[in-house]
Amino acid sequence: MSAPVRNAARHGLLAGALLVLFSLTFWAPTFWVSIAVQALIFAIFAMSVDLLLGYAGLPSFGHAAFYGTGALVCAKLALANPGLGLPALIGGPMAAAALLAVPFGALALRVRGVYFLMLTLAFGQVLWALAYQAPPEWLGGSDGLIGVVRPPLELIQRVDEQLWLLAGVSPRVPAVRHFYNLTLGAAVLTLAVLALLVRSPFGRTLEGIRENEHRMRALGCPTFRYQLAAFVAAGALAGLAGALLTLFNGFANSSSLYWTISGLVLIAAIVGGVRTLVGPALGAFVVLIVQDALSSYSQRWPLVLGAIFVGFVLFLPNGLLSAGRALVSLGVTGRRARDRP
Repeated sequence: MSAPVRNAARHGLLAGALLVLFSLTFWAPTFWVSIAVQALIFAIFAMSVDLLLGYAGLPSFGHAAFYGTGALVCAKLALANPGLGLPALIGGPMAAAALLAVPFGALALRVRGVYFLMLTLAFGQVLWALAYQAPPEWLGGSDGLIGVVRPPLELIQRVDEQLWLLAGVSPRVPAVRHFYNLTLGAAVLTLAVLALLVRSPFGRTLEGIRENEHRMRALGCPTFRYQLAAFVAAGALAGLAGALLTLFNGFANSSSLYWTISGLVLIAAIVGGVRTLVGPALGAFVVLIVQDALSSYSQRWPLVLGAIFVGFVLFLPNGLLSAGRALVSLGVTGRRARDRP
């Protein structure tokens, strides 16, 4: 399949997916809107992992440290300052996660491969243990920080009401639908920013470091600085996802720092297809929906999810997005064969 046809198919699929997501609040039940909110939050988290795993070649197994930091900082800010607005409740956790990523990354980036993976896992588990054993007056103990009140989304609410009036429907829209639009906007903005970043000279340099770090260093490239910058950017985006999770759930606890969350988001990125940005977002939807479905039927859902993941690694090593591209390619080839005299 030629590059123009491939690009047209890719853009068409992306536009169709965005159209479905933007129209979801008009036709989907509130339950599925809530599931979509969680999936979009996890998609932001998965795209931040893809920046590290796919483009920088850094398989972090402690990325939940930044996700959980964003969640806990957001809860602390909201409970300590009840009138705090949305920008502070999102910007504060992102800044905290980015600041945590500086020393975290500066130490972990001194090793490579499986050693990097294990070191990030160790750092993440140390942070989880500190949060879990912190005095209850700090982080709420095992119950966590509860009672977080979501700030008013007045602008989004007014826009939603006008759209519903244009559609001829009563403007009494549940609050979860307003928050869905906020989360969707954050996910689309994250995708756009990361797409620009990976296509910039910074992103191209990251790919060069991933392919041959020694050669890039010999050319005079400060590889450590580029990798640390990517690590901090990925940490800040994970903090954004954690903050949105707290605002949606109304609480935060230390479980969001645990290593299983890092493993789950890595599975989402690999299932969707790394080095694509859209793939990890798709994988986040698939993994979250499969997890919810399996946990409803069996307490051993992690075992089944692990078996599904092994199947993806064996039969779809490039992820779901590569399978979609292959189907589009077959369709285009078949149509050309039919049209050929």
